[in-house]
Amino acid sequence: MNCIAIDDEPLALGLLTDNIGKVPFLNLVGACENAFEAMQTMREHSVDLVFIDIQMPGLTGLQFIASLEVRPLVIFITAYKQYAVESYDLDVVDYLVKPVSMERFVKACNRAKKLFELKSAKTSPAENAPDHFFVNADYSQVKIKFDDIIWMKGYGDYIKFHLKDAQHPLVVRTSFKELESELPKNRFLRIHRSYAVALSEITAVRKNSVFLGDKELSIGETYRESVAGIVRKGK
Repeated sequence: MNCIAIDDEPLALGLLTDNIGKVPFLNLVGACENAFEAMQTMREHSVDLVFIDIQMPGLTGLQFIASLEVRPLVIFITAYKQYAVESYDLDVVDYLVKPVSMERFVKACNRAKKLFELKSAKTSPAENAPDHFFVNADYSQVKIKFDDIIWMKGYGDYIKFHLKDAQHPLVVRTSFKELESELPKNRFLRIHRSYAVALSEITAVRKNSVFLGDKELSIGETYRESVAGIVRKGK
C-alpha cells in the first residue's frame, strides 16, 4: 500500500516514518510537514493510505481530508482526543492518540490493510491480471508488455518508454499520474519527478542514484524515502 505521513512536528514525523518503515506491506511515498506539501505529493503519486496529524498550521488535518474529492484510507494520529467524533464523520480507519505504542500502530495498519484488500477485491476483475496495456503512439494503439519496460522518463505531457530489444524509446502522450492506473504497483517504482523504473531491472542503489545496469538515474529528494523503503524490505 502506498502511504504518506503528514505532521508539522519534525520529531513526530520522524517517528511516524520510522514506524511505517517497519510495516512490511506499507510503502512510504512522502513525508510532509503540512497539508500543502501533501497535496503536491498526492498529485505525483497514487496514495492508498494517509497518516495525518490534526492540529497543523494553515490547514488542519480534518480540513485537508474533508477537502479531498477522492479520499484514500485515513488514520489520524494526534495529541488531542476531542476530535475523535468529528474524524469518524469522515469515515476514517482509526484515530490514534499520541504517544502511540507500536502494537497499537500495527493494529491500525492491519485494519487499513483489510479494508484496502476488500476494496481491491470489489474493483479488480475476476480474470488473471493482464501482462500488458495499450498506449496512443504514432497514431496507433501500441501494446506494451510490462516485462519489456526498463525505465520511463517524463517531460511535459509526454513519457518516453525505454524498452528491451528496442533501438529507440517509445514516446507517448500521457503523464505519470495517468500512467499509474495502468502500471502494477508491485513492479514499478517512481524514483524522481521525471523517472520511474521497473523494480526487476534495478541492479544497485546508492544514496542518490538507482542503477539499471550501466544506466544511472538520480533519485529525487522527495522520493528517497520510498526508494529506501523498497531496499529495506527487499522488494
